[in-house]
Amino acid sequence: MVEPKVLLQASLNASRAFFRPPATARAVVGAQPMRSKAVPVMVPIRSIGPSERERIVQHLMTLSPRDRYLRFGYSASDEQIARYVNDLNFDRDEIYGIYNRKLELLAVAHLAFSPDPKCEACAEFGVSVLLAARGRGYGARLFERAVMHASNEGVNLMFIHALSENTAMLKIARNAGATLERDGAETEAYLRLAPPTLDSRMTEIVEQRFAQLDYHMKVQAKQFWEFLAGVQEVRRGVQAARHHSGE
Repeated sequence: MVEPKVLLQASLNASRAFFRPPATARAVVGAQPMRSKAVPVMVPIRSIGPSERERIVQHLMTLSPRDRYLRFGYSASDEQIARYVNDLNFDRDEIYGIYNRKLELLAVAHLAFSPDPKCEACAEFGVSVLLAARGRGYGARLFERAVMHASNEGVNLMFIHALSENTAMLKIARNAGATLERDGAETEAYLRLAPPTLDSRMTEIVEQRFAQLDYHMKVQAKQFWEFLAGVQEVRRGVQAARHHSGE
């Protein structure tokens, strides 16, 4: 279970980061660029609802042709991506996302529960991470989050269907203890899940609340910096008008 002090420290660090000037604002005020930091102990992973369809579409369409091929198993076109997102079943499945300060989705995971009554205790996992956000362990964190939720929902078998060349996805599955079965160009990974516990249920609640808090703070910070940028634009316009008029 997540310790309260870890959650509090993560929330404090997040609040400090949100209200630092973004890159464009730093350029205006002449501040030095921030150095990259290590991945935080807790990554805010938010459960996404149907109101986020457009952001999911934007995320997936940002993927390169190669990344689309690895994510879907074929070279998905924009139209096919739009159809996939439109058909997402938010009532049955779980969609998770990791946002940046601009509220853009850096990573998206889809935990699909089997609609087949013969396999009610099965779920499939798929994930995509933008190129600029790789190397931070987001895919593995999303997989851990999905495993925890699936276990809490009574799922006992989780699987990943991936191209054999998708080494990053298969590495996540292998590190989690999954059994991999390769069949030519494709590989199936099977992971047996442990039954839920009180700790797993409480941890999921804490992580979801932390993610919601993180998201709301990002929304407020974004609104604040957009307001400030608008004020600065008005000031520059007034100064330019005065200069033009010779004042």
